[in-house]
Amino acid sequence: MTDAARLLAAYDEQLRTDAETPSALRVRRLGPLRLVTFTGGRGFVTYQDFGGADGAAVRELVAQAIASFRADEAFDRAEWKTRGHDHAPGLHEALVDAGFVPDEPESIMIGPAAELATVDVPLPDGVTLRRIVAEDEGRAMQAMADEVFGDPPSAGNADAMLRRQEVDPSMELWIAESGGEIIGAGRLEPVAGTQFAGVWGGSMRPQWRGRGIYRALVAARARAALAMGKSLVHSDSTEFSRPILERSGMVKVSTTTPYRWRR
Repeated sequence: MTDAARLLAAYDEQLRTDAETPSALRVRRLGPLRLVTFTGGRGFVTYQDFGGADGAAVRELVAQAIASFRADEAFDRAEWKTRGHDHAPGLHEALVDAGFVPDEPESIMIGPAAELATVDVPLPDGVTLRRIVAEDEGRAMQAMADEVFGDPPSAGNADAMLRRQEVDPSMELWIAESGGEIIGAGRLEPVAGTQFAGVWGGSMRPQWRGRGIYRALVAARARAALAMGKSLVHSDSTEFSRPILERSGMVKVSTTTPYRWRR
C-alpha cells in the first residue's frame, strides 16, 4: 500500500464511526447510514460504506433518510457527507432528486503530526499565536471566522462551537492576533479512541494571507495534538487551504462533497 492508501484506510476504519459526531444529540441507524441530530435543527448523514448496495438500494436509502427529516419539524436543514472513493452507484442523482444541493468538493487531507509539528514559520512582527479558553474570546474568534467565510454574523455558530467544547473539553481553540485583533484562527479536535486529531475552521483575514501565519497555526495545533498522544492530523480543505496543508506535510487521500437540504 502507498502512504496515501494507508492513511485513507486509517481514516475509513477510525473516523467513519460515531467518532465522527461526538457532539450529536442523537444518532439513529438506517441500514448502513447514521442519521445524526445536532443542536439547532441540523441533521447530518454519514456512514462507513454502503455495504455493496446497488443503485436501487442506494436510492431507497436516500428516500428513507429524507423522509425522516421531512417528517420531523425539528429539522430545518440537513447535510449528507459523501466521499469520492466510496462505491455508491447513483448516489449523486438520488440526492439531487431528493432535494439536496451539492457544495464544492473538498480535499480530505491527512498527515503525521510529528512532521507537521516541526514546520518552523517565522511570524510577521507583532503577530502572536495562542490558545484561548474564555467564552468571550471564543465568540470573537467565531465572529471573525463568519466574516472571513462571508457568512452572516450568527450567535448560533458560536453557540454550536462552544457546545462542542463543553461536550468535549479536549477541543482547543487557537488564534493569531496582532495589536489585540484576532486575524486568524482554527480549532483542534482530538478524536477519542483513534490516532487522529482534526484541524478545522482555519481562517485568516485577507490582508494577512500569504505570510505564513496559517501554516504556523497548523504547526502549533500539531504540537498540541502530539502532546495529547495523537499521531495523525486530518482536515477537509478547500482549494485555498489544500496547497498550504500540502506544504506542511499533509497528503490528499480522497475528496468529500457535502450535499445540503433545507426545508
